[in-house]
Amino acid sequence: MPVYEYECGHCSYRFDMKQGFDEEPEAICPQCQGRARRVFHAAPVIFKGSGFYATDSRKKSSEPETGQGESKTDESEKGK
Repeated sequence: MPVYEYECGHCSYRFDMKQGFDEEPEAICPQCQGRARRVFHAAPVIFKGSGFYATDSRKKSSEPETGQGESKTDESEKGK
């Protein structure tokens, strides 16, 4: 069973509660018996590496481009 954090709407007391997935997301405050609601937290995001697109499917800079940027005149000049 997951543990959720709750905050009382009346006294602002925060507490943890173990609840199942199918249970209602409201609880009773243990201090003042008021209604408490679940507190949501942002998921942590960790960027590692040299850039945002490190795991993207773009071409790496060390790979040569093929066919798109080269013309026949460029190829003939390389042989000279």
